[in-house]
Amino acid sequence: MTDEDRSKDEFFKRLGLLAQEMIDAHGKDFTMGTLILAARFIADGKPIGRPGSTEPSA
Repeated sequence: MTDEDRSKDEFFKRLGLLAQEMIDAHGKDFTMGTLILAARFIADGKPIGRPGSTEPSA
């Protein structure tokens, strides 16, 4: 496995943990909608996060 493969695998694991946390807190529909919306923002080149937020955006 290459360094890139290991990096991608680690991100996938982190995303899985986050998704499970979201499901536990708010359900599958919220989680799927959020991930789809994030994918749309990425595809459209839009920033992820709220304007003026102090949280880092991806």
